Amino acid sequence: MLTAADAGDAAALLAAVPAGRRVALVDPRFMGHVHALRLGLTDPRFPAAAVPGALTAQAEARPALVRALQRTTAAVGAGAPAAEPEAGADAAPQTGAERTTGQTVGQATAPAADPAAEDPTLPGRVAAALDAEGTPVHRPALGSLVAAVPADAEQEAAAVAGLTSVDDEAVRLRSAVKAHDGFFTTFCISPYSRYIARWCARRGLTPNQVTTASLVTALVAAGAAATGTRGGYIAAGLLLLVSFVLDCTDGQLARYSLQYSTMGAWLDATFDRAKEYAFYAGLAIGAVRGGDDVWTLALGAMVLQSCRHVVDFSFNEANHDAVANTSPTAALSNKLDSVGWTVWARRMIVLPIGERWAMIAVLTALTTPRIVFYALLVGCSLAACYTTAGRLLRSLTRKARRTDRAALALADLTDSGPLAQAVAAVAPGLRGAFTVPAAALLGALVMVSSALFLPYGSWLTVAAAGVYVLLSGLAVARPLKGALDWLVPPVFRAAEYVTILVLAARSDVPHAVPAAFGLVSAVAYHHYDTVYRIRGGTGAPPGWLVRTIGGHEGRTALVAVLAAVLTHASGFTTALTALAVAVALVVLVESIRFWVSSSAPAVHDEGELA
Repeated sequence: MLTAADAGDAAALLAAVPAGRRVALVDPRFMGHVHALRLGLTDPRFPAAAVPGALTAQAEARPALVRALQRTTAAVGAGAPAAEPEAGADAAPQTGAERTTGQTVGQATAPAADPAAEDPTLPGRVAAALDAEGTPVHRPALGSLVAAVPADAEQEAAAVAGLTSVDDEAVRLRSAVKAHDGFFTTFCISPYSRYIARWCARRGLTPNQVTTASLVTALVAAGAAATGTRGGYIAAGLLLLVSFVLDCTDGQLARYSLQYSTMGAWLDATFDRAKEYAFYAGLAIGAVRGGDDVWTLALGAMVLQSCRHVVDFSFNEANHDAVANTSPTAALSNKLDSVGWTVWARRMIVLPIGERWAMIAVLTALTTPRIVFYALLVGCSLAACYTTAGRLLRSLTRKARRTDRAALALADLTDSGPLAQAVAAVAPGLRGAFTVPAAALLGALVMVSSALFLPYGSWLTVAAAGVYVLLSGLAVARPLKGALDWLVPPVFRAAEYVTILVLAARSDVPHAVPAAFGLVSAVAYHHYDTVYRIRGGTGAPPGWLVRTIGGHEGRTALVAVLAAVLTHASGFTTALTALAVAVALVVLVESIRFWVSSSAPAVHDEGELA
């Protein structure tokens, strides 16, 4: 921490700091809570951030900061002396800044207050200059926390009163909990998991370490379930709850200690799916050991849950930046949220991860895997109907225009391979408000119906796959900007996953369904990875990856051909296993390479309720 004598000295000190480091400018008269400074100066998600009397800039905003400071210095006078801090006024803030950044530079103030400015201090003026230049400055909501630069004794007394009346550690703990969460998580987990998060922070543990611990615990739970014994099922249920507590703790630790990262958001999202689907597999293995083959139910539960998520992802990507995005249905939803009990009822109806994992854990401990999967299929089906119906009503009643970014995101989420792209390149685009989702739905119905009702191994199923490829290409021949075009990606997901499930289940080939479970898991990982790359602002996976693994239509057609060629032969299981391994290797290697070296901005995904 360095002290500047005046505004010009502050500019010189900041310019001397190595370009790759974060810097901060803090007024020496600053009075406030340590956590207010922490929020303003240490959040890695924003290139520039400010609270009254303090400003920070990361490496990418450093050039803009220097220019803004030079302009401000010229306006206020480079030689103007810095104001002397009042006794004790800056001791706590300086200590907090040292703790939170380790790279804080300069403390100076404007020589004369500007009554027209909201923050007349030098950091405040510089922040305004950054905004004016086009570099957005994040200003965190402080709530009851104090961050001020008193101009007189009255303001100083008010700041001191605020400091003594508010426990910033209590505020920090409360803010570590996600603002909008499910009933079970809010009332049964968060009241104590926040203290676990603080314990982890004080011992130097990172959110990624806690996320990994949650994954390991869930995998042990899956192994316990795979024993097929009552003791194993009880242990699996308990361990699954422990894993969920740790899953809540990692996000709370990230918010408590402001340790946000792109890698952390990716790990948190992908590990959630890996934990749940690994537990499904463990239950299926345990059931087989007990003489009850429930692999088809396990794969059905995984397909349903994955398709639910794709509906959420696709709808959100289509609408989060839509123009004139209004809907009477959304207005009604907001009114219902103003009635306390309806909020929790509506959050529980969608069977979010907390309620879902609690149900799985309790039923695993007390019943059988078959009952667990029946409950999952019924509960998730009802939740899917509720959420999809609401999204359809919103889409039909809102007057929204899709942006080019939304259309590109939807195109990436479709996961169209070379076959569909070849059709799209030569086919005329479909016109009409609902023709695109209708074409996608027709293709899905043709594909799934042929797999379900035609004799297993029939070449007519391969012909149906050809129709599916054709309709898939027609559906993406034009930008997906229609009111219901967000349905196209989930329809394609359902078509691919259900086709694989049905063909494997009808094959009567030993271990075909477990092999199909592995294939759908590998493909689902690719689809989740696509979602979180888009959310991270880095775009979809590279085109070569999508072409290499065939796209949704290519994989669907290939499985149909394999079923026709390898009818009633163990080779079908071998082929599905080989395809699963090949897809998994390609997507995992490229995904890990990308996320480890990603230059995406730091984020922490608050997550969907489901």
